[in-house]
Amino acid sequence: MSGLLNGIRVLDFGRYIAGPYCATLLADLGADVIRIEKPDGGEDRYTVPISDQGEGAYYIQLGRNKRAMTLNPRSEQGQKIIQQLVATADVVVANLPAQALVKLGLDYANLCKAKSDIILTTGSAFGAVGPYAQRGGFDTVAQAMSGAMYLSGEPQQPAKSFAPYCDFGTAALCAFGTLAAIMHRNLTGEGQVVEGSLLSTALNFNNAALMEEAALNLGRQGTGTRGQYNGPTDSFKTRDGWVTVQVVGAGLYKRWANLIEEAKWHDDKRFESDQLRGDHGSEISQRMNEWCQERTNSQVVETLTNAGIPCGELLSPQQVLQNEHVQQGEFFSKLKYPGVEQAIPVANHPVRYSSVPVEAVSPAPSLGQHTTEILAELGYSNEQQAELAKLGVI
Repeated sequence: MSGLLNGIRVLDFGRYIAGPYCATLLADLGADVIRIEKPDGGEDRYTVPISDQGEGAYYIQLGRNKRAMTLNPRSEQGQKIIQQLVATADVVVANLPAQALVKLGLDYANLCKAKSDIILTTGSAFGAVGPYAQRGGFDTVAQAMSGAMYLSGEPQQPAKSFAPYCDFGTAALCAFGTLAAIMHRNLTGEGQVVEGSLLSTALNFNNAALMEEAALNLGRQGTGTRGQYNGPTDSFKTRDGWVTVQVVGAGLYKRWANLIEEAKWHDDKRFESDQLRGDHGSEISQRMNEWCQERTNSQVVETLTNAGIPCGELLSPQQVLQNEHVQQGEFFSKLKYPGVEQAIPVANHPVRYSSVPVEAVSPAPSLGQHTTEILAELGYSNEQQAELAKLGVI
């Protein structure tokens, strides 16, 4: 495993995606990440079930390169163990609202009793300030409240992204913030709270649209897959499938117009800027549709690629797994997981480093797989651990 974060210990109390994936990114970089969940397992362990025991794809993806232990944090003995673990740790990750952190003894003031320079990385739905601070929420709620869903799909039917980008984006930003906090601690000796939220991520990702509305009051509505700031930017049906094309900038636009035999559009005032091409995108997409419907996917992609125009096939999940570039691009590690017959493609760390290889080297652990090992590191004997299990603490 990568040594970039060797010597850093992270306690992962995260659930679902934002917290766990933050910790996963740190685990990929060599941190000793311990996932801590209740004795009967967290609900997120079973989301998108793919194993014969019901473990889910999200857990298998986000559990890579981690150790796992079970613990009841609501018990007195569980609280004692948390304090002992925190004393050995550098970072605690917990994507929970402030009140929930207090109930579980994971609030910053309590953590500092065990280690004064601890870093607490939190992620909530709406952030710690404002009337919604104590509300729970998931990715789709943040998409909806950022304006992004309103501008996706059609006016009669908003559409969300299938991939939970608010969750994964928040996780990545929290990991970024955690690394900055570690650097700050190394310079000053001070720990701190790193706070992200799904809504903050969504608002950042959709900020340009919000700035445009504040400045110009255009009242934009959704146009499906068709872009509104340039064109042609849309998905187009071919003879045997779908492709997506995105043309930005005068050079690409002229190249595209020549390719589809519309050179006269070079001087058409309706299309003289990216924004005007977005404003008249319906006509541009209609012409591109006509061109694509005469050709197969491969013909469209080959012709556009040869002309230097960004494009791609619209692939089903099965086609993604069969795509030659995906297969050869080292995007996945094939890992075996108990209860899944075949090796499964677990996404590798999304950033590459020239000096240190980073990959998914160990599959997600089973429930409580390392509990005995971790408690032994804290000095608990086999007899003491047996008593903790009898009491339902682990």
